[in-house]
Parts: sequence; C-alpha cells; structure tokens
Amino acid sequence: MAKRKLLKIQDRKALFDIPTDEDSLMRHYSLSPADRLEIEVRRREHNRLGFAVQLCLMRYPGRALMANEILPEAMLNYIAEQIGADPASFDLYARREETRMNHVARLLRYLEMRAATTEDRRAALLAAIEAATVTDKGATIATAIITTFRERRVLLPAANMIERMGLAARAIARRQAEAALITDLDPETLGTLDGLLAVDPAIGQTRYHWLRSAPEAPGAGNLVGLTERIAFLRMLGIDPRLQTRVPSGRWDQMIREGDATPAWLASDFNASRRRATIVAQIIKLGQKLTDDAVMMFIKLMGRLFSQVNNRKKQRHMSARLETSKALRLFLDTIVALQAANDMDADPMTILDRRVGWHRLLQVKPGLEAMVENS
Repeated sequence: MAKRKLLKIQDRKALFDIPTDEDSLMRHYSLSPADRLEIEVRRREHNRLGFAVQLCLMRYPGRALMANEILPEAMLNYIAEQIGADPASFDLYARREETRMNHVARLLRYLEMRAATTEDRRAALLAAIEAATVTDKGATIATAIITTFRERRVLLPAANMIERMGLAARAIARRQAEAALITDLDPETLGTLDGLLAVDPAIGQTRYHWLRSAPEAPGAGNLVGLTERIAFLRMLGIDPRLQTRVPSGRWDQMIREGDATPAWLASDFNASRRRATIVAQIIKLGQKLTDDAVMMFIKLMGRLFSQVNNRKKQRHMSARLETSKALRLFLDTIVALQAANDMDADPMTILDRRVGWHRLLQVKPGLEAMVENS
C-alpha cells in the first residue's frame, strides 16, 4: 500500500526549499551589522561562513542546517559575498558535526529561539486541526503548523515530521466531523443507514444508488419518482440541521467525497466514515431533490400553460376565420339586396343568384354559436 502523503512535490518545495531568486535572497538572507559582528567572532573562514549560513537558515525557513546538506549555489554565494568568504570553504564546515551543533546552540540564544517542546508540538497540532476543519489541502494544513512554530520562535522540525503532524490533524478533523453527524443517532437508525448499501430486491439496486440516480428530465412520471425519493428520505428521519455541526469547508469536502463514492466503495469504509458519508448524502439529497421537484413542477406547469395557451390561440384564430367568412357572406347579402332594390327586382331571386340561399342556411348554426359564446 502506497504511503499516504500530505503534500504535493510543488508544495514541499514552496514550504521547505531554500529560495534562490534575488528578491527572496535579499529579503531573507541579508545580514545586519549586528549579525556580522556575531559572525566575525569566529576566527576561521569556514566557521564564519558556516555560522552565517546557520543563522540565515534558522531565520528562514526556520530550521537548522542538516547533516551533509548541499546548499543552493545562489544562496551560498550571496551569504559568502557579504562576509568576504570563499564559498568553497563551506565544504570543510559541513563535515564538522560538533561545530555545527555548538553553533546551533549559540544561535538559539542570539536569535531568541528554542527547540520545540511537547507543548509547542501540541499547539501546532491544534492549529493544524483547526485548518483541517475547513480544508483538506495539505499545503494549508502544513502552513498552519509552520506558522505556529514560527510565532512561538521555535525551530522547525524535519519536513517529514511536519507532514506526519498534518496527516494526523486531517484525520482528527475528519473523525470529529464524522462524530458530529452520527453520535446522536440510535442503533436502529445506524442499522438502517448500513442497509442502504445493500441491494433492495424490490428495485433491483441499492437504495443509496437509487436515491442518487433521480431523473432530471421534466415529466409527470419523473416528478413522481422525485416525490417517492423525497418521501423515502424523510422516512429515514435524519435531521438536516446536523449539517450545522460541521464547519462548511469540511462539509463541502465530505459532500465531494460522497458524490464520488459508489455504494460498493462506501461499504469498505470503516463504520464511522461510512455512516457519516451516508448522512451527509441524505441531507444533501433532501435539499437537492426538493429543489429539483419544485423546478420540475414549475416547468411542467409552464409547459401545460403553454399548451393551453396555444390551443386557445388556435381556437381564437379559427373563430376569427369563421367570423371573417360570416362577415363576408353578410356583406355579399347586403350588396345583393341593394342591387335588387336598385333594379326593382325580386330580392329573393337576386339573393339566391348572387349569394345562394343554401349558403346562408349553412352558416346559420355557426352564427348562432358565435352569438351564444359572446
């Protein structure tokens, strides 16, 4: 099994590597007059350079020189130039462990720093746990540890130690969030949650998968499917206010992990993580499916209204056409009667010839319907 890591390669470099760009060298490794006086007390060149390097490293990133450590050339040259030393002389200093340890002890007093104690490590761990309650990002958690040590003017432990502390803090934050969600649930409810991961013969799949595969396309049948799922969720009796017990950042992380976890994988989680994941999904789904059902209902009502409105428009257009025909026939009738009057002819004969009595009889039912509807 691969060893679990807190930091990505680029994160480790950003947090622990010695900077080499000019701006960072000037900001972190420029020696003050007091520094130079302290350095000049050392008589030999390699000791002066080694002492200066130790001083700079203990200031930033905040650690002592490691055994057989190879320093970046840019950093070594920058420090050596300030004290007039040959960078090559550092090789001799690097081989003298006793001298290095003596210099560390002296620099701790000079810089008013100290080695980390149990209390310091505890404070750093608490800071990491606090950071882990809002994010799973290793760089943020490790930064909280480093910042705490620096604020307490304590030498940083090894990078691997900081990473192990961060992993422990993240695990603790996760367990705290899990406990907040499931501590008050009775055994029967916990058993019901576990049962969601078993295949239900009635639907041929796990209820966990069924709940998360709700239909999305607007339709009467799909709306029924949503309401069935909402009713099932309410039957489980999980209080959605449990979400307020978990910090928002940690909650979002639990939701992301749950969204990516199929039922078969959730079954392999330990009991606490498994049940907390299911509870978080139930709360999220209760909110999401309710919103989806409301939106689907609105869309269906809009579609129905549109259909009714279209039918109404169609009827209106048909009525207008019939009205237009009736008015045209009425106009033709008036014209025929006027012609009969002008010619002093029989009106019925002219009317039948020009309009057609049978046409007038055909439109009579339609005219009666128009009068009644108006």
